[in-house]
Amino acid sequence: MANGEGSMEDVVNPWKGRRVFLTGHTGFKGGWLALWLAAKGAIIRGYSLDPSTQPNLFTIASVADILDDDRGEIRDYSKLETSLTRFEPEVVFHLAAQPLVRRSYSDPLGTYATNVMGTANLLEAVRKSASVRAVVCVTTDKCYQNREWAWPYRETDPLGGHDPYSSSKACAEIVTAAFRDSYFPTSRLNEHHVALATARAGNVIGGGDWSDDRLIPDLIRGFRSGLPVLIRRPDAIRPWQHVLEPLHGYVTLAEQLLAGREEAACAFNFGPNEEEAWTVERIVTKLAEMWGEGASWVHDAVPGVHEAHYLKLDSSKARAELGWRPNLSLEVALEWTMHWYRQWESGADMAAETRSQIDTYEQLYAVRGSA
Repeated sequence: MANGEGSMEDVVNPWKGRRVFLTGHTGFKGGWLALWLAAKGAIIRGYSLDPSTQPNLFTIASVADILDDDRGEIRDYSKLETSLTRFEPEVVFHLAAQPLVRRSYSDPLGTYATNVMGTANLLEAVRKSASVRAVVCVTTDKCYQNREWAWPYRETDPLGGHDPYSSSKACAEIVTAAFRDSYFPTSRLNEHHVALATARAGNVIGGGDWSDDRLIPDLIRGFRSGLPVLIRRPDAIRPWQHVLEPLHGYVTLAEQLLAGREEAACAFNFGPNEEEAWTVERIVTKLAEMWGEGASWVHDAVPGVHEAHYLKLDSSKARAELGWRPNLSLEVALEWTMHWYRQWESGADMAAETRSQIDTYEQLYAVRGSA
């Protein structure tokens, strides 16, 4: 178009040709996000360690085929800074983390080094970059000081954490806020041009997760073996949601940051509707029914280390300020998850299957999300 104006397609799709630096791209959430952004036309460099499990989504869904795959440790500042600077991204999604509560008990120093100093390293690299315009740092719902109360947590509630993982993510929130206040204040956005936000999501489910000590992967492994699955805390309540729900929140948040909305440069919760906060027992019973023959579970009488019992998120801020809202019921999320694993068992093309679920989600959101 004349006068250097972009096409209508660029206005409708802000990701076409957009350079995105994604940490944690070999992980479960990172793999889904990479496939989604690539489908939108983004040019992506992933920075991460090798996949932490076998099997894994990164390999099965051929994520390496749709991005520049750079392997590195988030704790290695020099390598990270070089990778980001040379790629010249406009957008950064920071998902690299040690994400497991129980592992944090056995490796607290590694957890803090990755989740706290890894975040500081990433933000320092952004500070020295001339190209970055929007940063979304992903933390967790567990960053709040959990008082086991009955109402959902808001973004203004105190941060905290009983275990090393939860407290490390609270620290990551504090580090991010300090970098924003010190180097990227919203009042001077027209000078430094970097909009920085954090995203806090609940317990995500979906195909392609094989992590240890996570409910859905533990169930899939147990169901496939035909052995009863040990369930540590069947009465625990979590903000369960399909992985595409918070990812849509991250993408929406990044779009608002790119658009220069100062009020978006802050923390946002992305959780399910309150009625979707099921107990663990309800989840495992439903999935056992869906799986059928050979699926069973038993209560683990020795649950081990401390884990939160009751946790919900208040996402009204994301609804009001970003126009984001959950789109899938938990039952549908469980159906999509089970279908993904069944397709994998049957030898299907899992890159195509994963993209198909992304396409279906976008179509549903187009119909329901703006209603």
